[in-house]
Amino acid sequence: MKEIKVFGHQSPDTDAVASTIVWAWFLREYRKLDAKPYILSNTNNEALFVLNKWGFTLPPVLASISGDDDVSIVDTNNGDELFPNINEANIISIVDHHKLTGGLKTSSPLEVIIQPYASTMTVMFNVMNIEPTEFPREIAGLMLSGILSDTLEFRSPTTTPQDKALAQKLAGVLGVDTTAYANEMFAAKSDISEFSDDELAKLDSKVFDIKGKQMRISVVETTNPETVLVRREGVLKAMQKMKAEDAVDEVLFFVVDILKEEAAFFTDTDATKKISEEAFGVVATGDTTVLPGIVSRKKQMIPMMSK
Repeated sequence: MKEIKVFGHQSPDTDAVASTIVWAWFLREYRKLDAKPYILSNTNNEALFVLNKWGFTLPPVLASISGDDDVSIVDTNNGDELFPNINEANIISIVDHHKLTGGLKTSSPLEVIIQPYASTMTVMFNVMNIEPTEFPREIAGLMLSGILSDTLEFRSPTTTPQDKALAQKLAGVLGVDTTAYANEMFAAKSDISEFSDDELAKLDSKVFDIKGKQMRISVVETTNPETVLVRREGVLKAMQKMKAEDAVDEVLFFVVDILKEEAAFFTDTDATKKISEEAFGVVATGDTTVLPGIVSRKKQMIPMMSK
């Protein structure tokens, strides 16, 4: 039986890493396919904490793919977040919760499941049709973690009633207090001490086409924003390097304060100051501008900048 490589986007967050493991498990156990999870690059400390919590090791990094590979893509449908030659592979399925981006092409029909929830886990739950009580404990733990991470424990405007209800059911089965567990996850995510400035700038970073311009938007979610802000100069240098290497029009950097539910936006250029005022309605008077209520790239940052 041919192996199916399951992977998500570059710079995978907790939802992406957990999704590869959960979906590969489902394909093996219920569809009897030879599926194996992979990641495309390093992840953050929250994801590592979650994997350790539920007894998993980090999936191996997949360095390349070829036209001979069967692949299943999770937590993205954006070809720019995958391999440059992704369309050469045999894409058998896509399971995602983001807007349809385009760019992916296949030579044969495939399974595409994209639903408007905050977490890929909620989408997978709908597809799998398995009761929360029937999941192995470790799989249920990953699913709960993915939802809590992507919703910022239900603070994010991306959160739907279905996300919250599923998380509460999973937590009940596991005997986990969602607030206490989320706090542990966020504490792990907030530990950025081991990352270089270059790594920090790319930790959760994606490229989007906004009004005809290529924008790389980097987001760091933390309960202790000062640990990021004190490294501002180093991060700005890393951003300039990324801009040149990726040949994008702008690199934007947001530090999301999970507890205060606001973002600090690096407004060091005329272009970023203009974005702050026109997109977010906040006049930038310095190099860092606080955006009250802004916590979600998908639901707030991108739509507001796209108007």
